[in-house]
Amino acid sequence: MNVWIAIGATFLGCYAVKLAGLLVPAGTLERPLVKRLAALLPVALLAALTAQQTFADGQTLVLDARAAGLAAAAVALLLRAPFLVVVAAAVLVTAAARAMGAG
Repeated sequence: MNVWIAIGATFLGCYAVKLAGLLVPAGTLERPLVKRLAALLPVALLAALTAQQTFADGQTLVLDARAAGLAAAAVALLLRAPFLVVVAAAVLVTAAARAMGAG
């Protein structure tokens, strides 16, 4: 029964956040600061998610093959490689590091 309470609370919370977003006046959304923050927020959230998925394992900090894959993706991005090449480089380096016993 506790699971259904959690699902219901999550549903109500998501609906409340959606409703709050719809009730914000249009003039507020046109301010330069709000526009700048709205443009940067997805990038910050994606960076935080990437860092958490790469360097965390439960409650501990780890440095394993995923970090090598992230580093390879960063190098590919710096070299202005196409997106699929960036992903392929990350996958290949991660797989090679794991094959060599890095995690």
